[in-house]
Amino acid sequence: MGTTTAVITGVHAWVPDYVLTNAELASMVDTSDEWITTRTGIKERRILKGEDQGTSVIGIEAVKGLLAKTATDPAEIDLLICATTTPDMLFPATGNIIANAVGAANAFSYDLQAGCSGFLFALTTAAQFIVAGHCRKVVVVGADKMSAIIDYQDRATCIIFGDGGGAVLLEPSEEDLGLRDALLRSDGSGEPYLHMKAGGSRRPPSLATIEAREHYVHQEGSTVFKFAVKNMAQVAYEIMDRNGLKAEDVAFLVPHQANKRIIDATAEKMGIGPEKVMLNIHKYGNTTSGTIPLCLHDYEKQLRQGDHLVLAAFGAGFTWGAVYLRWAYDVN
Repeated sequence: MGTTTAVITGVHAWVPDYVLTNAELASMVDTSDEWITTRTGIKERRILKGEDQGTSVIGIEAVKGLLAKTATDPAEIDLLICATTTPDMLFPATGNIIANAVGAANAFSYDLQAGCSGFLFALTTAAQFIVAGHCRKVVVVGADKMSAIIDYQDRATCIIFGDGGGAVLLEPSEEDLGLRDALLRSDGSGEPYLHMKAGGSRRPPSLATIEAREHYVHQEGSTVFKFAVKNMAQVAYEIMDRNGLKAEDVAFLVPHQANKRIIDATAEKMGIGPEKVMLNIHKYGNTTSGTIPLCLHDYEKQLRQGDHLVLAAFGAGFTWGAVYLRWAYDVN
C-alpha cells in the first residue's frame, strides 16, 4: 500500500446577492472608484444583509452545495472545521451550527481562527486527521461576514472587505495527489497593526468601547502591506524551492485576495506570469478566510488532475503560510 494523502474531492462556494460597488462606497466616505481600484484592484464586494444573518449562513450554503455536487451523504462526514474571524457568536462554534444545519450528525466540529490565513491552517489541520486514519471525509469551511466588523466611516478598511466563503471535501488517497507540503508561520508582534480593540476578554463590550468605535477592524495599512508583501511572497517561494518546483511546473498560484499588489509581488517572486494566478479580488474584495476556497471554486473547471497548485495567504496575528498540493480530479 502507498502513503496516504488527503485530497480535495470537491469544492463549492457561496456569496450574498447584495453587491456593494466602489461608486456606492464613494457616496459614503471620501474615496473614488479610481482610488480604490488603483490601490487594491477591488471593484465590488458582496454584503450579507438581513436580521440574524451570520457567517453560518454563508457556511451552510457552501456546504450544502458541496455535499450535493459530490453526492455525499452528510451522515458520512466525520469532521467539519470552520475557519472564520467572524463567528456567529463567541460560543457555540460556528462549525457546530453549520454541521447541525446540513445534517452532519456524526461529525465533530469546531472553529479555527488564524485571520486571513485561516483556511490554510484549517486545511492543513484537517489533512492530518485524514493521514492519521482518524477520519475519511472532512469538510473544511472558510467563511466570513466581514461587514459585521467593518467601520463604514473608515475609508482605509471599508473599501477592502466583503462577505463570502467556500468549502472543500477532503478524502484519503494513495495516489501521488493531494496535500504534499505546508509552511505555516505566525508572529504575535504584529498585533498592534491589525486587530479589533474591544469585544474580547481583555476589553469586554461596554458603552465606552461602543462609543469609541472599538468593535471594528483596526489596521495600520502601510505596515501590514510591507509585512504581507515580504512574507507571503517568501513563503510561496520557499515551498516551491523545498519541493523542487520550477515556475513552469506550477499550474496556478492560489493567493489570498487581500490586495492585487501583494498578489503580483508573490507571483513575481515565484517567477510565474499573470495567466497562472487565480484572481477574483475585483468581484469579492477580501473575504478573509473565504478567499482561497472562492478562488478554487471560480477556477475549478480549469483545473486538471495532477496540477501543481501553490496556495498562499497572509493575515492578522500576524499569520501567513503556503500549501503545495496536487489537484485530484477533472470536472466533467
